[in-house]
Amino acid sequence: MEFANTFWALVPAIVAIVLALITKEAYSSLFVGIVVGALLLTGFDPIGTVDAIISGTFIPAGGTEDDALATGLIPSIADSAGIFAFLVILGILVALINATGASAAFGTWAAKNVRSRIGAEIATFVLGVLIFVDDYFNCLTVGSVMRPVTDAQRVSRAKLSYLIDATAAPICMIAPVSSWAAAVSGVAADLDVDGIQLFISAIPFNFYSLLTLVFVVAIVVMGFDYGPMAKAELAALREGKLGSLGSDKPVENTRAHLLDMVIPILVLIVLCIIGMLYIGGFWNPEAEGYQNAVIAFSGTDAFTALPWGSIIALVFAFVYLLARRVVKFKDAMDCIVSGFNSMVPAILILTFALTLKSMTSALGAAEFVSGCMEGAAAGLFSMLPAIIFLVAWGLAFATGTSWGTFGILIPIVLPIFAGEPELLTIGISACLAGAVAGDHCSPISDTTIMASAGANVNHIEHVNTQLPYVITVGSISFVCFAIAGFTRSAPICLAVGAVLVIATLFVLRKTIGANTRNADSAK
Repeated sequence: MEFANTFWALVPAIVAIVLALITKEAYSSLFVGIVVGALLLTGFDPIGTVDAIISGTFIPAGGTEDDALATGLIPSIADSAGIFAFLVILGILVALINATGASAAFGTWAAKNVRSRIGAEIATFVLGVLIFVDDYFNCLTVGSVMRPVTDAQRVSRAKLSYLIDATAAPICMIAPVSSWAAAVSGVAADLDVDGIQLFISAIPFNFYSLLTLVFVVAIVVMGFDYGPMAKAELAALREGKLGSLGSDKPVENTRAHLLDMVIPILVLIVLCIIGMLYIGGFWNPEAEGYQNAVIAFSGTDAFTALPWGSIIALVFAFVYLLARRVVKFKDAMDCIVSGFNSMVPAILILTFALTLKSMTSALGAAEFVSGCMEGAAAGLFSMLPAIIFLVAWGLAFATGTSWGTFGILIPIVLPIFAGEPELLTIGISACLAGAVAGDHCSPISDTTIMASAGANVNHIEHVNTQLPYVITVGSISFVCFAIAGFTRSAPICLAVGAVLVIATLFVLRKTIGANTRNADSAK
């Protein structure tokens, strides 16, 4: 195949991203990208293109059927059924809570206790940090819980989606007990390296994740925004245009109590954690993770564990809320349909995004990028962590997958730094940080899609408003990795990075920033 392992392998993703940014419409952009990928994959054969889009698989040259790569819509989502089930269950749970009036009750309580925009945004940030187990779970749970709180303070849904996204993947990537730690350790285990130890040692050098947290707190406390986010925030403050898609207006119910929302959500969190431990073998005497939470989490399967926990939580919520008589049985059953419908846009985008990822993988995008990186490694050894960060950032942005990115790059990074253990840790951190940065701003990233779904905001609006913030933190992170290659000191680099974040924000506030602290100051 003439287009494999060349720059052409990146063209489908580039086409989708450019179209999404121009048209501000995700469905057609992703589908056009899929069609371009199928055309390249089949050498512009019309019938083969249709097959590749629907149900195709691709066997690399010299490979066997065991090496076949999925390309079509059907095989691309076959392994993601669990996360689709989780999305549907969570959508039903949110619809059920809204139908009881619990969301409105929570919003009323929050309006009395969270009396400022900064309070609402900090509360969202703290909740996002606390839910560190899985990024999908984080995005949808934090979004559903905090929407009434931020709405009451006229925080735009674009800002809410950024706060959600900024505490999803970045937090999971520095949490040893998370599905992301499990993914990294799984990749490392295949290379005969202690995955958990490698992950933990890389945390202090994960500058993008750590500086994102500094950035979020700073920009909230300083009370300003810039770029498209400032426009969205001012529209929310001055005109009450929050940017909601309009399907989540809470129901008023005098019988409802805020606990009717809090208890089901807490049960959901606890059961999902238990589910991850159970699937990881925590209670199985024959499993490696028996009575060892860290190993159990590292060996779990989030695609199975999250539906496991959420379905039990949903049954509990039905029984609890019906027993409380805050919702009628018929209305509760109607929530099954409405909750499913609310998740259809996210599921469709995720389906297209996964298919596009499959296309770029089959075309050899990863091999092309890794080859470019290896070619640049020779004379830039101390600068290599910074280069790895940029490569990982670009690859994750173009493909929409952070897991796929570090799964590709870690096997490349390990042999490069085989004789330099300190640089190895920094190189792995650069790989992980770049993967998060690229995933954080890619329109075809599943985590970014989940953040949009959690905030119930237009997906492209979320991407456009978030992109300048990601570029700001990413640029500073690049500088930190460049310094780390020479100093090999995490404290020094983090201190420099934090100072640069604060200094950059002061400059931006004085130049292009808009005051979004409160409605009065925005007028």
